[in-house]
Amino acid sequence: MTEPLKKGEAVNLKVLVVDDTEHVRDMLVQMLELDGFDVVGQAASGEEAIDLAQSSDPNVVVMDYVMPDLDGLSAAKAIKEDRPTQAIILYTAYLDANVENQAREAGVALVVGKVEGLNQLERHINELCRDFDRA
Repeated sequence: MTEPLKKGEAVNLKVLVVDDTEHVRDMLVQMLELDGFDVVGQAASGEEAIDLAQSSDPNVVVMDYVMPDLDGLSAAKAIKEDRPTQAIILYTAYLDANVENQAREAGVALVVGKVEGLNQLERHINELCRDFDRA
């Protein structure tokens, strides 16, 4: 079994960040880049996330749940239709058992509460990607 990535080993992992709140999106991008992730795109809506997931080919999509027009679960379903193996993390302040069940049904790999913080999110990205080619 492959060991989990350690801090600083995430260099080749490509992440797409989706959040409709600009300052949250900027904070996520800055923190992920500081920890060595390659942020290959940023989206402010579910519709934009669908397009960027196809064109940027991320290893992981970090998706906000509550967004206007197309929420994160609907966007996740659409992404999974085109990219069935796409790893998606729902990053949300609205965490409960119902949301977790809906996320699982949508094909979301993990649900992480925003109150858990960035350290938990970064750890989960590394866990999802530990088997990706690091070359």
